[in-house]
Amino acid sequence: MALHYNLAKVYALSNDEDAFVQEKIQYFVFEIPKLIENLKETIDEKKYKSVAESAAKINPYLDLMGMNAAFEEIILVQKWSLSSGKRKEIIDTYKSLNNAIKLAIKEIKKDFHLDVKIKK
Repeated sequence: MALHYNLAKVYALSNDEDAFVQEKIQYFVFEIPKLIENLKETIDEKKYKSVAESAAKINPYLDLMGMNAAFEEIILVQKWSLSSGKRKEIIDTYKSLNNAIKLAIKEIKKDFHLDVKIKK
């Protein structure tokens, strides 16, 4: 039983196509970490437009993967970028978001027997 993600939406959209499910899982596991890393860099540099762009790419996958708390956190990051907030205000939210994504990826890799390790 998945603790850190929920594939109900993925399966609902898949029309019983395993390839669709695998595509979404693969993207989440292998591409979202790159986007999250980029998000951190843009937050650190206070590149608000880039933060918003990165968050917008991550947002739908958190929703699709049933990660409700992380989805709410990415919304906070987006709002922060729109208001050009101070970096200190958002760093804890980013840390929580990053942790949730790492936990979900670790669990997905185990559940779907994906062997590639993620960077800590």
